[in-house]
Amino acid sequence: MNSPSDNRGAAPPPDAAAAHPTDGAGPSKRRDPPALKPGLYLVATPIGNLGDLSARARDILAVADLIACEDTRVTGRLLAANGLSTKMTSYHDHSSPRTRDRLIQTLNDGKIVALVSDAGTPLVSDPGYRLVSAALEAEIYVTAAPGPSAPLTALVLSGLPTHRFMFAGFLPGKGGSRRTALHEVAAVPATLIFLESPRRLAGSLAAMNDVLGDRPAAVARELTKIYEEVRRGGLAELAERYAAEDPPKGEIVVVVGPPGEDAAGVVNVDALLAEALATMSVRDAAASVTAATGLPRKAIYSRALVLSRPDPGGEDS
Repeated sequence: MNSPSDNRGAAPPPDAAAAHPTDGAGPSKRRDPPALKPGLYLVATPIGNLGDLSARARDILAVADLIACEDTRVTGRLLAANGLSTKMTSYHDHSSPRTRDRLIQTLNDGKIVALVSDAGTPLVSDPGYRLVSAALEAEIYVTAAPGPSAPLTALVLSGLPTHRFMFAGFLPGKGGSRRTALHEVAAVPATLIFLESPRRLAGSLAAMNDVLGDRPAAVARELTKIYEEVRRGGLAELAERYAAEDPPKGEIVVVVGPPGEDAAGVVNVDALLAEALATMSVRDAAASVTAATGLPRKAIYSRALVLSRPDPGGEDS
């Protein structure tokens, strides 16, 4: 494996005039925002570089009756940078069902509500899906203004396969739970994407190396910001490197390559399951292999279900 490479120096934000369409009267004059259909708008916001806010996203934030956001201070700075003063309300992990009900009532009153996270695409590792589910159940119009996403940005910068991937969010903080979570995704034939905190990074990389094997990986931090950095290498190498340093600063995404055909743990589990499935039910085969390997029962059962289907390893149509 080659030494990890570092990418630094994200491009500065473009001029405001270049970031938004004009009406032909000159580069400094923006067009008027279009009229929008009442409903819930899921608006992606920059993950670092303010120039990444799309013209459509700005238009929605400008005309919305209300913006539901994780932290009004964070979103307030984004609005101020774009000359906007739309009314905001907090909606986050600790919001009560009553808060969600109030937002649904606002939508039922024919208003436009924009849902944003502090950075990136709403609903990715945040509670917005509950609001979307409630809106759809109430037959409210829901649409999205796509844009920045830290997991996808890290994936395309990682140099790892992108045709099939799984976003796994944050791993549990405790060692035993973390290893169990990693065992559950070890057999997934896809590139894995994790979010991680700086102080837990070295320990998580070491656990990944122990459970998943020394797969190729990338650690991306401060994406789109001035100090953007992507380190690439094997999990063992990256774990050793970060263990020898102070915890890094900034938001971190870890991307791990899919299991290779010679990944012993995955091949052995599949072989054991295939043999057991020849004479047992899925449930009994999973129980037998769980007892033989000591791996998490839920992960083994999920893999047994996949292998029991016709041509589980075939190409997608």
